[in-house]
Amino acid sequence: MKAILTPKWIAAHVVVVVTAIVFINLGFWQLGRLEDRKLENQIAESRYTATPEELGVLVAAVGDDLDSLRYRRATVTGSYETEHELLTRNQVYRDQAGFHVVTPLVTEDGGAVLVNRGWVPLPLDTPPVAQAAPPTGDLTVTGWINPTQTRPAFGPTDPEGVLDVMSRIDIDRIQQQTPYDLAPVYLVLEGDGGDELPVALPPPDFTNEGSHLAYAIQWFGFTLTGVIGYWFLVRKTLMPRTKRR
Repeated sequence: MKAILTPKWIAAHVVVVVTAIVFINLGFWQLGRLEDRKLENQIAESRYTATPEELGVLVAAVGDDLDSLRYRRATVTGSYETEHELLTRNQVYRDQAGFHVVTPLVTEDGGAVLVNRGWVPLPLDTPPVAQAAPPTGDLTVTGWINPTQTRPAFGPTDPEGVLDVMSRIDIDRIQQQTPYDLAPVYLVLEGDGGDELPVALPPPDFTNEGSHLAYAIQWFGFTLTGVIGYWFLVRKTLMPRTKRR
């Protein structure tokens, strides 16, 4: 027994115990993140399933807290204006690369709401996309709300100037080349599930809970493997002395 109570072994014991505690806490941290993700999904789904309301009313009600409108379904009445239509690149549908078609819907007050009308294949790279023309005249559209998209820490930057293909729906950036006062959020158009261009995007997935559970199991597994392995190491160290007795 004294063999595993030397300073060297004591230091090893401390390292194993501290490491096990850290790994266990990381496992519980991932479980906590899983619960947060479940709650976020529940909130998002409750927004999406709520009865659609007029977009202007919803925006006015939340003030600057626009992120609270994410996935909320809304209606807007106006007419599409294709002269300032644009595309967002790097969009995939059924493993095929393409673009999303973003068209301003001009409202009665002279403002406009950007509407993501869906996906078109890669060869259709010049807006306005004739093969995916929107309906003409006044109409009321329904879609779910998304806040403006901003550039992440790493990623392409859309240069200055008038662009018809962009990396994301950055409303402030698009405002620079659009004559209408744009709403601070945009709509993703709800579709009927058909393959007519542009292909409407599928509803948001509120069942995806991420990889938090798998990560938690990994951390607990690392802890168990390490403790068992260390126990066998200690046992192997003690066994020769025991046999000689």
